[in-house]
Amino acid sequence: MEKPYLVIEWNDTETDATGWLVIHNFVKGYTSGGIRMHPQVTRQEVEHLAKTMAYKYVASESTTTGGCKGGIAYDYKASDAKEVLRRFVIAMMPYINSDTTDVSASLGEDLGTSYHDVLNVFKEFDFDLPITKSMKQDETVQKGINDYNELLKTKIDGLFLDHAVTGYGVAFSADEAWNLKGGNTNARVVIQGFGSVGASCALKLEQLGYKIVGISDANLLVTCPEGLDVNKLIESKNEYGEMDQASFEPHYVVQSNSEWLDVDCDIVIPAALENAVNGENAHKIKVDLVVEAANNPISKEGDDMLREKGVDIVNDFIANLGSIRFYDAILFGLIEPETQAVIDDIDTLCRKNVRKLFSEAAKKQAYQRNIAKQLFKPSISDTPGPEKSMPL
Repeated sequence: MEKPYLVIEWNDTETDATGWLVIHNFVKGYTSGGIRMHPQVTRQEVEHLAKTMAYKYVASESTTTGGCKGGIAYDYKASDAKEVLRRFVIAMMPYINSDTTDVSASLGEDLGTSYHDVLNVFKEFDFDLPITKSMKQDETVQKGINDYNELLKTKIDGLFLDHAVTGYGVAFSADEAWNLKGGNTNARVVIQGFGSVGASCALKLEQLGYKIVGISDANLLVTCPEGLDVNKLIESKNEYGEMDQASFEPHYVVQSNSEWLDVDCDIVIPAALENAVNGENAHKIKVDLVVEAANNPISKEGDDMLREKGVDIVNDFIANLGSIRFYDAILFGLIEPETQAVIDDIDTLCRKNVRKLFSEAAKKQAYQRNIAKQLFKPSISDTPGPEKSMPL
């Protein structure tokens, strides 16, 4: 299962946008992942992300869903970005809402896209969420869809629940790993990326007693050795996760966003693009714990350097599974449809996976990423077809 099951390329007829839907595997005819929009998106990146999603569903203990990903090479800040996204989703509609085979690719948000915008396209085609024909006949799933839609309206700590769950899961993972390492209290954290994942991760870590001493976004890096006011920074940021420098405290220091690895800290959390840590900057990392909030944020060259330096890693498909666990747990009725129940479930699962990861790595004296790939390797790839209709 190293190669994707299906790769579909799309070329927009109205702009120069190009996009891909990559299905790594189906489980019971179902596969799921977000849509990423960014000028630098490539087919190779989308294939890599779809594979990561397959691992992530195993780590989230799903028995119902495989991994897929959508990617659009286009500027998500462009005035017509929503129209480009709409045309991409419509082009992929035969794989999202099929009436000929009992399969479905469920697409949501990722970097540069909004789940609300994706849902609006689904509603144009008279359905709420992409599901298979078998799922449409399942009363538990039908109830789960309604419960999920209601939970999307709820908030926790001032954030919409679906904007909080992934970042909170990263924070729980980082906290568990730091505790296992016997780390000191009031540990200092630097977060690269301040979208919904980076912001919610920063907020939860602050609540857990950590000092957020540096945050970078697309424009700048802001630092403060005594700790940044995360709530105030969240209130000031725009829809793209960019902070408003005019709202910074006078004692905050503003630097180039390329200097985020130069900040003195204990834990580094990359929460933005792929390969943010790479062969050119990995030597700057002086911490001994990196927690991946973004998907694939460390290149192979960067990873080799961190392994040689003895840096501990909590990799992406363990740390940032909050969103897909939320979706799966509610859709398939695994937990009570309550806001705190969702958070508690993610907390429990992330910490359990981190303990398993560190225990196995210590036992085998091996790098955490290699152990994670062994522990959570996908083993199911169902072949779609009309005869493959399976009960859940």
